Amino acid sequence: MDREIINYTQVQGITVINASLLEEFPSHWHNAAEFTVILKDNCRYKIGDKVYTADEGDILLVWPRELHELLHVPIEGSMFIQFSSSIIESHTDLAAASRFLTKCHLIKKNDNPELVSKLTKLFLQIKDIYNNKQHFVETRCKILIYDMLLLIGEYVFNEQREHIGLDNFSDRSWKYIKTALSFISEHSSEDITQLMVAEHVGLSPFYFSKLFNEYMGISFPDYLSGIRVQNAINLLLNDSLSITECAFMAGFQSTTRFNKLFREVTGTTPREYRKLHRVNT
Repeated sequence: MDREIINYTQVQGITVINASLLEEFPSHWHNAAEFTVILKDNCRYKIGDKVYTADEGDILLVWPRELHELLHVPIEGSMFIQFSSSIIESHTDLAAASRFLTKCHLIKKNDNPELVSKLTKLFLQIKDIYNNKQHFVETRCKILIYDMLLLIGEYVFNEQREHIGLDNFSDRSWKYIKTALSFISEHSSEDITQLMVAEHVGLSPFYFSKLFNEYMGISFPDYLSGIRVQNAINLLLNDSLSITECAFMAGFQSTTRFNKLFREVTGTTPREYRKLHRVNT
């Protein structure tokens, strides 16, 4: 099980692969999401413990940090886009919905022809912009990625509520989580605590902790650390800031903890990440 480091050599946070050239690829994971348009029949992927067979026209979704493997994909049997997890995690609605979105991995053309057609059209638009190097490429591509995520989110929430377990959560729970994530996003660089967030949303610390874990599938401290690492990644792109300044501006109180968590999330040290970014820009 290897971690793959995605090098965004052309557009920051996005890479587009026009046609797959590998028939197999061992089990791996990365911090990026990976959306694939299937071009040939009988493509087999393993995501987590489940094997998916995809045919021409289907859409396969791998979400950030999911273990996945290419079992068999014909040469030029797929094209795919990889994009930074920050595109999802920096948006409150998407971050709150990610627990449910990540249960959706395969959208079959025969079952959902209209949705697949819209997603494929958006993918081809991204591919065209990415390859033609238009002005504001990053912004144009990210707008279209958000359009894709919105379509997938509406599909999941409207058509797969029972399958993904969404009916187990009330609208009130959804409101609490969105309010909490918005507060965390606005104050992540400050010395905030779980108690402060619980008080902000009007819940007891115990109930808030329980709800947050159940809804997000991650503990509050781990979620906050992940947000701060993403903050640091953005700050590291500014060469005028030292790595220590980036750490404290992102909300870390200790450079030792910052270095440890940064490596756990990205697979590189902050210094290595900055150097890699310089090489690829």
